[in-house]
Formats: sequence, structure tokens, C-alpha cells
Amino acid sequence: MKHNKIAIQFFFIGLIFSLFFTSCQKDESTGVQPASQSRLLLGTSCKITIYDHPDKEIFEKAFARIEDIENKMSVNIETSEVSSVNMSAGIAPVEVSEDTFAVISKALTVSELSGGAFDITVEPLVDAWGIGSDDARVPSQQEIDSLLPLIDYKDIVINEDTHTVFLPVEGMGIDLGGIAKGYAADEVAEILKEEGVEKAIINLGGNVLTIGSRVDGTPWRIGVQNPDAERGGHVMILKLEDQALVTSGPYERYLEVDGKVYHHILDTTTGYPVQTNLTSASIITRESFIADALSTAIYSEGIVKGLELIDSLDSVDAIFIDDQKNIYLSESFANQQIEYSISNDEFTVKVP
Repeated sequence: MKHNKIAIQFFFIGLIFSLFFTSCQKDESTGVQPASQSRLLLGTSCKITIYDHPDKEIFEKAFARIEDIENKMSVNIETSEVSSVNMSAGIAPVEVSEDTFAVISKALTVSELSGGAFDITVEPLVDAWGIGSDDARVPSQQEIDSLLPLIDYKDIVINEDTHTVFLPVEGMGIDLGGIAKGYAADEVAEILKEEGVEKAIINLGGNVLTIGSRVDGTPWRIGVQNPDAERGGHVMILKLEDQALVTSGPYERYLEVDGKVYHHILDTTTGYPVQTNLTSASIITRESFIADALSTAIYSEGIVKGLELIDSLDSVDAIFIDDQKNIYLSESFANQQIEYSISNDEFTVKVP
């Protein structure tokens, strides 16, 4: 048996920066040397790089905010609000903070948009498989069949007046792992901007959010990870300003048993990993919050349905890569609203 842990991925999950040549570049207009700090939070490596206002106190505020979100939303923390909601399933509603309520509400919105392709009630299945943990295993068909009736985002009862969340069936559970990092990235960006930061990169385990532009005024050059490469290597370079880039793919976390690989993105209709020829799906938008959930949703939906969903939304774009090294892009790329270049000639842009 073989499995990999999310923390091991560090800065290679999902995305690769092509920023290394600028990381030590001093801003000539301010004379400020950029600075970065990293910490292990939200089950992954979180890195913040500030290029124009690297005050130590700003880093402390930013990481404290991430830790606060983790303490409220992690299913791995017994005292978290999400754990309280799960432990009270079938018993009583639980009042949660504005943060947790906002994340659950947004998750339900994405679930509706994607027809359930993204569903935070997947927690019982996630726990059964344990992919990314030391307890990873392949559940029996009988166990999976017993858990599937517990999976349905429509069963979640939320009350906006009291900020309560209720799971009406004992054994139900919610897992915000597919959206909490996006929310945390947006919250960190707000803190940085309030402190006067205008040029920064926030990388929460591969969920990347850019603030402003590079030191020389040009857009950030962000590379999309080559799904076939264990570390480093990208297939295309995007030029982004004040935008998030979030990628989901089976290479992030997986379990190998008897030569068969099981990845961590689960199909809530079958209880098994999503069956698809996609090797990654990426979202580009200004809000990391929704990008986080949408990347999982469109990976699960596949190219045709995924593109239909993305092209129906304003200011949201997507990149799909399949196992034949084909790249499929949403409409804004064709309209040249997002600048990009292919950096690996093994990959080809195709029309779906």
C-alpha cells in the first residue's frame, strides 16, 4: 500500500510559480526587498510573499487569520465548529461563526450550480477512504453502500437569522476541505490590502491568489503544473493580476493498492474516486473562495459539462488537461481576455 500526504506536496501542489527570478528583485521605486514566510496550516504549506511592504506584523496577522479559520473549520480538530456540527448530526442545530456560516452557504451555492458535483456532505466517504492520511484504505462495497444515503447537500439545514447549521440524519458530516483554503486566501488578501500591500502572492497549498502586479508593473507569470511531473515543470504560463488560480487533480493525493491507484476526489453517486480522463482542472477568477470549490466541481463534471458551467458564469475561466496531454480552455482564452503561452510542447490546445 502506498499513499502520499498533502503536507508533503508543499509548494508543488497544483501550481508552480515562474516567479523565482523576481523573488529577490528589489522594488526600485520603494527600495523594499520582498519577503516571504511559510507555515503549515490547513493541512498544507501556506506561503505568503510580499513585494512592497514586508512588515513582520503583517505576516503575523495573516497567519493568525488562517489559523483562526482552520480552528473553526477543520474536521481534524475536535473542537472546531465543523466538528461540532458533525457530532450533533441528527440531534440539534449548532450555532457557528460568521466565517463558517459564509463558507457553508457558498459551498451550497456551488453545489446547486454544479448539480451536486461539489458536495460538502462527502465527509463520511472521505473519512472511510482516508486518502492522504496514515489510515488510507479501500472501503468495502457494503460500507460504501451504507454511507451513500448520508451524502446529499440538499439535506443541510441552515438558518441565516440564527447562524445555525443542522445535519438532520445521524452519521452525516460536512467537510470544508474543498473550499476553506480559498476562503482563507481571500481573507489574507483583505488583511494585506488593509495594511497597504499592493504587490503580493498568497499560496495556500497550491491555491494561488495574486495581489496587484509584479514590481516592474507587468502581470504575474504563473505556471500551471504539469500533472505528469512529480515536482516542478509546467505546461503553460498565465499572466494574472489580482486573480486566483486554483487547480484540482488526482495527482495531489492518492492511494495505491495492488497496483491500482485511487485518488482523493470522490464521486458522491458511486462512493468511489471520480472516473475521468482528466488529469487536472483549474479555475481562474478574482475570488479564490469560489475558485476552490469550482475546481473540484468541474473536475468531477468533466470537460463538456464543466465548460458549460464555467462559460455560464461571469469572470470565471477554466483550464482542463486530459491524459492525452490535451488542453481545453474556456471562452475568455479564445477571446484573448487572459494571456497565456504553452511552455511544454508535449501539450496541445484542443477545441472540445
